[in-house]
Amino acid sequence: MSNATPTVDADFRALPLAALTDAALSAARAAGAEHADLRVHRALTQSIRLRDGRVESVGDADDLGFAVRVLVDGTWGFASHCELTPDAAADVARKAVAVATITRALNRERVELADEPVYRDVSWVSPYRTDPFAVPTADKVALLQDYSRRLADADGVDHVTASILQVKEQTYYADTAGSVITQQRVRLHPALEAITVGESGFESMRTLAPPVGRGWEYVTGADGMWDWDGELARIPGWLAEKVTAPSVEPGPTDLVIDPSNLWLTIHESIGHATEYDRAIGYESAYAGTSFATPDQLGTLRYGSPVMHVTGDRTIEHGLATIGYDDEGVAGQSWDLVRDGTLVGYQLDRAFAPRLGVARSNGCSYADSPHHVPIQRMANVSLQPDPDNDTSTADLISRAQDGIYIVGDRSWSIDMQRYNFQFTGQRFFRIRDGELAGQLRDVAYQATTTEFWGAMEAVGGPSTWVLGGAFNCGKAQPGQIASVSHGCPSVLVRGVNILNTRQEADR
Repeated sequence: MSNATPTVDADFRALPLAALTDAALSAARAAGAEHADLRVHRALTQSIRLRDGRVESVGDADDLGFAVRVLVDGTWGFASHCELTPDAAADVARKAVAVATITRALNRERVELADEPVYRDVSWVSPYRTDPFAVPTADKVALLQDYSRRLADADGVDHVTASILQVKEQTYYADTAGSVITQQRVRLHPALEAITVGESGFESMRTLAPPVGRGWEYVTGADGMWDWDGELARIPGWLAEKVTAPSVEPGPTDLVIDPSNLWLTIHESIGHATEYDRAIGYESAYAGTSFATPDQLGTLRYGSPVMHVTGDRTIEHGLATIGYDDEGVAGQSWDLVRDGTLVGYQLDRAFAPRLGVARSNGCSYADSPHHVPIQRMANVSLQPDPDNDTSTADLISRAQDGIYIVGDRSWSIDMQRYNFQFTGQRFFRIRDGELAGQLRDVAYQATTTEFWGAMEAVGGPSTWVLGGAFNCGKAQPGQIASVSHGCPSVLVRGVNILNTRQEADR
């Protein structure tokens, strides 16, 4: 079923949203809250997984509930429930006020919310053509089986896995200031992996198609955004070449890094490092803090002058793209790193005043009706060269002795987002500015500022790709968010290369 101009599903709009709003916000005011907001949240999820063309699992979930968040004397209170009735809403609001009242004595710093315009009766829907939840499961399985067969029929491929994860998320937000916002967004991630088993063990290679905020048209290739036919045809050859490729010689090496690999480096070394709650030590128990502390704002040399990184909640088809965040703040785009210098952070309405900023940039999100909204990552992206459409081949031609890295795999980074190493899926030797076959056992290692400081050139707009992940974890209790990272190909000089096989034997 195709829908060129999707709207919020009728069954979600038919929920007693107005009645819940009146009951929850009235009860919160009467109990003494100076601010209250209601969030009705529904997440529909389906995951399908195949191995060698046979269905391993199909899982469906429908998580629906609501939450009330309040401020009492500058202290947060929160409560939630799954029963969508006015009586339950009023009771939950009173419980949230009671939580704030009890915990007020422990609060060391009064919460002040940055101002935000009021948005009355607005709605936003992410752009997609075909709702994946309107496609029969049998049709999805059949497509994955067809893709699997194409890989399995190739010489040297012993096993094939195929999967797709799809989510439809619907939210309704209302607060005591008068904002009323209804939203719906769709996202999905298809993936296939070819595996070969030989005398030296096994090797694998998977598709590079990123997760996206699109509909089923992306998986079929109907929107022209991904060349599934071409990639599936080429993977077996790449895999066969990788199996017999020589092991890399470690040491300082010039790198040309493809967007399919670089997005993850951006996520770990810039995305998390510029979350303001990490930068001030507020968030530290889950994956640490950040070296990029606020006392360095405007002075920290994050990278070379060609480095321009933005936070963005508006880019079309981004996984973290929204109309309004979970505090009723409109989506925005802003600079995090400009001309290589740290100039901004990701903020919600509570953290913006602590930084001395007048307005949140819309980075509040909760992954469930039963989780409190926290500051979460925007689509953090490295911008391409605005003046020259430098191609990946142009960048490769500038490296006389180097490596071209494609695809992501494993990674490691310290608790301050500073010391890291990353691997990839395919590594091509560069000799005299041209590709000269694959290498194996490659990892690159650096500190964040050394790596980005060594970035000599960025590709042009034609090399720019929006990558990302479904599974960014944060907070306790843990929450999962989806986020995209756009970037061009880049040329980085003199990065330390490790031989992972040698490292493992030490």
